[in-house]
Amino acid sequence: MDTSPTILSTKKLSTAQKELLLNTGLGFVEYEAITIELLEITNKHTIQNAIFTSKNAVKAIKNSGMVISNCFCVGDNTKKLLEENDFNVVETAQNASDLAKIIIKKHKNHSFLFFCGNLRRDELPDLLKQNNVEVKEQIVYKTQLKSNKFIRSFDGILFFSPSGIQSYTSENKIGESISFCIGNTTASEAKKHTNNIIVANKPTVENVIVQAVKHFTKK
Repeated sequence: MDTSPTILSTKKLSTAQKELLLNTGLGFVEYEAITIELLEITNKHTIQNAIFTSKNAVKAIKNSGMVISNCFCVGDNTKKLLEENDFNVVETAQNASDLAKIIIKKHKNHSFLFFCGNLRRDELPDLLKQNNVEVKEQIVYKTQLKSNKFIRSFDGILFFSPSGIQSYTSENKIGESISFCIGNTTASEAKKHTNNIIVANKPTVENVIVQAVKHFTKK
């Protein structure tokens, strides 16, 4: 008997996101691989240049009363959230390494405050420091891995962050599943476990879903 492919999402999807999967004939399972805890922000001083590589960091600071002159961010969704909260976005890139390269090329003489999570990756701060760009870090949210053991395998797994992969693989093997990754940073974490990877061509949740649907419904 022909069984249709099943996709696992490592984060709970919104109704609109689920609609991209409805009527495709694909099976679908979702769970939260990680939880995010926003930390209380106590510094209220004005910041000249701030770096954001995730929407979680924006959520953590948006009601803090902090004044930020210039924001540098990764991803269109992070940019959108900053602008919705009346922050001025100067530069946007699709990944952390590209953002670091833009800063090195065009804003090298400025100093930066990087708002990040406790599991932040090294690419951006390392690149800036290697090129003598002054960068300080402030942890504004905590990512906690929620392990969940599945007693079945999936045809495709949707991954939205390196920590989501770490969480899933703490209890499960990726095995033959295709990993659909939101970007190259997530894909490089997936490469530790599989070569069967498809990277979204835009770093959005919707695009990850579309890649999986396209892959499994193509005739």
